[in-house]
Amino acid sequence: MERVEVGGVEVAYERVGSGPPLVLVHGAALDARSWRPQLAGLRDELTVVAWDEPGVGRSAAVPADFTLADFADALAGLVAHLGLGPAHVGGLSWGGTVVLQCYRRHPELFESLIMVDAYAGWKGSLPADEVRARVDGVRAMLAAPAEEFDPTLPGLFAQEPSASLVAEMTAMARDVLPGTLALELGLMAEADLSDVLPLVTVPTLLVWGELDARSPLRVAHEFASAIPHAELVVVPGAGHMSPLEEPELVNDAIRTFVRAQARGAPGRL
Repeated sequence: MERVEVGGVEVAYERVGSGPPLVLVHGAALDARSWRPQLAGLRDELTVVAWDEPGVGRSAAVPADFTLADFADALAGLVAHLGLGPAHVGGLSWGGTVVLQCYRRHPELFESLIMVDAYAGWKGSLPADEVRARVDGVRAMLAAPAEEFDPTLPGLFAQEPSASLVAEMTAMARDVLPGTLALELGLMAEADLSDVLPLVTVPTLLVWGELDARSPLRVAHEFASAIPHAELVVVPGAGHMSPLEEPELVNDAIRTFVRAQARGAPGRL
């Protein structure tokens, strides 16, 4: 992995391939390793960058008062430092919330927006009672002994994940600083970025698991209605972790979308 200091925080990232830049932002309790199928599958024609967000994996810890804007600015700092902007920027789940906040603050860095099983924050995408239930669940999870933490939360996968995938997710969760997990889930619970969606002026791809129980397909359709000219690709049989459950289908969707932007397809903004 390579490292760079952005906004006073050292950030680790993986960079592979060559071609148009694609920057990928992982979900909560994950790190860059969650994008391995995309790093391997898209490097033949894209420059693929996946970070360990601040406070996660091989990146440095963050202060307790780190905000969603700070995460977004760190992402912008990475893109700018690498000279990749404007880039295709994609986020999974919590990572999608970070990407939306980054777009709000730094739209000039975006060639396109790729939202994968994402949220406009929990408050921005889920009913209030569901947000309360998730906050209660997070508190119980953080209060439990570390060995009882289950990285494959109910509803995360549509099908039973393989033993190797569970082991990899457990390893990633182990490398997330407990304070960071509490911080990012707290920020997710309070975030409402639904007002950003109508302001998006770059081509947008929405990739959603057909059976996503965490960010239901209803959320995808709300995104598609709110974001001008957004394209929705539904991944059959996948849940909330579609890039890991159906990596080839997700890779094909991203590849097709990026190629269309490169050749100035009709509908490009």
